[in-house]
Amino acid sequence: MSNWLKEPFQYDRIDIEQKHQNLQSQRKDKTAKDWKGTLLRIWSYLSVYRFKMFLVVVMAVLSSSLSLLGPFLVGMAIDDYFITQSLEGLPSLLVVLAVTYVLLSLATWFQNYWMIGISQQTVQEIRTTLFLHIQRLPLAYFDKRQHGELMSRMTNDMENVSNTLNSSIIQLLSSAITFIGILAVMLWLSPLLTAVTLMVIPLMVIGMKWITKRTSIFFKEQQRHLGELNGYIEETIAGQAMVKTFSREEPIIRDFEVRNSKLRTAGFWAQTYSGFIPKLMNVLNNASFAVIAGVGGLLALNPQAGVTVGTIVIFAEYSRQFTRPLNDLANQFNTLLSAIAGAERVFEVIDEPLDQDKEGAKPIDHIEGHVQFDRVSFSYDNELILNDINLDVKAGETVAFVGPTGAGKTTIINLLSYFYEVNAGRILIDGQDTKKIQKESLRTKMGFVLQDSFLFQGSIIENIRYGRLDATDEEVIEAAKMANAHDFICRMSDGYHTKLKQDGGGISQGQKQLLSIARAILANPSILILDEATSSIDTITEMRIQEALKRLMEGRTSFMIAHRLNTIEQADRIFVLQEGQITESGSHQDLMNQKGFYYGLHQKLEKQTG
Repeated sequence: MSNWLKEPFQYDRIDIEQKHQNLQSQRKDKTAKDWKGTLLRIWSYLSVYRFKMFLVVVMAVLSSSLSLLGPFLVGMAIDDYFITQSLEGLPSLLVVLAVTYVLLSLATWFQNYWMIGISQQTVQEIRTTLFLHIQRLPLAYFDKRQHGELMSRMTNDMENVSNTLNSSIIQLLSSAITFIGILAVMLWLSPLLTAVTLMVIPLMVIGMKWITKRTSIFFKEQQRHLGELNGYIEETIAGQAMVKTFSREEPIIRDFEVRNSKLRTAGFWAQTYSGFIPKLMNVLNNASFAVIAGVGGLLALNPQAGVTVGTIVIFAEYSRQFTRPLNDLANQFNTLLSAIAGAERVFEVIDEPLDQDKEGAKPIDHIEGHVQFDRVSFSYDNELILNDINLDVKAGETVAFVGPTGAGKTTIINLLSYFYEVNAGRILIDGQDTKKIQKESLRTKMGFVLQDSFLFQGSIIENIRYGRLDATDEEVIEAAKMANAHDFICRMSDGYHTKLKQDGGGISQGQKQLLSIARAILANPSILILDEATSSIDTITEMRIQEALKRLMEGRTSFMIAHRLNTIEQADRIFVLQEGQITESGSHQDLMNQKGFYYGLHQKLEKQTG
């Protein structure tokens, strides 16, 4: 038995990066704007397993053929043995009937077993493609979307796709084959009874069309409201401290109830309309059975009609199997529509443009740290943030930015990091336009210490090593010592192997900042970015952080953003930003002598602290 039969969930080890690029190029014309396009996208994943799918089809044909043979043998037994009251040959027929149903069970089992393996591999690849794509999306994409809503696409929507591939495809494939086989046998036995059986098909089609037109709308609404609700839940859980601080539990609950009610309404109507389908099918099936029994009985009374009691029994059984494809579609319809709606949401993310390098961009091996902004302008959602900015920061120089909220301080940092594209002008590093440098290569030469230092769930040593994954334990410990973090780490229960909760829960904000600085030291960047690195920190901890930052900034080009002016007074140059423009620049003393915005801000802060 081949390996894929023994291990149906084993994932093919291939170059994920290359495969993602290939899939992207193959699907440019296969948008997920309607259910046909979505099904084509899903098939583009399934088609990788053509041989395995072929074996599934073989088993489906075999199981469908055997399911047709069973009722036919039963009809033969009635006509040839029970009505004639001759039992000669009946034991042999019963053995054949038993073998038929045993083989039917085995064929069905292999069909399901293999299809589940294919579907799980397919879902794994779609999920891998989605996750890989999310990692390569530009930062601007995440600015406009709730994290919980994206999580809903990765989990809930993908689970809908998985459930459908596991069950619906097998049922629909078997039903289609069974439908064709039954129709052929029924026509061979009695064209008249076949015509009677087919009378229910137009009614089924009309009913299905009326229901599906309405149900698809509600299933799409259901998935959309589910994503929005998940996003809201994630946001409120992350902001529980703020909710409780301002005693906003009641408004939050009311808002949740409104969103939850919208999801309930969409789900109610989606399930209600889809629930009509099985009921409609049952009514039509029973009507078909009654008509076949009545017409068949009349024909059986006429010997010239060629219809026997056994033929009627066969038709009665086949009539149920004949409409089973539509019944299966009815029973799986809610799952199918929900999966298509979920797949559309998944493919919407996969179709988003990547954060790609410009054509011809090359990696950079070394950065001295000379940074220039040449007439840079930037707008966000048609709102001008920076207007004609000019900067020339020498290698190894420390510069700081001050100004009111919304002046564009953090935007300058984001543009330097190439998280956003400038609308006009150029940003040069060592005389080279950043657009000609590969983004990943550029960012590996930068170190970041931000106001909200994010820590991953895991050990302390793993979080520090995030700055350079190939660092040894000794190098991690040395970086922690330079960041003044070694002492508090050693006092913890398991030292460097102490497990942190999500986002560093369990340690103070100051300790998180020290770990973030240690991570930056370990990365050994050429350009250092400090965005409010000492905000919300007590005075003693701030002194330790300032000492660690001083070591970190030695010999590096450093960009600082701070509201506490005492933290930037030692900068080589300070730039004052107002309404997206640089209005003042110079050293601390130069700006104090100018007696402009910076001077007024400094005097105001001195009065507040004095």
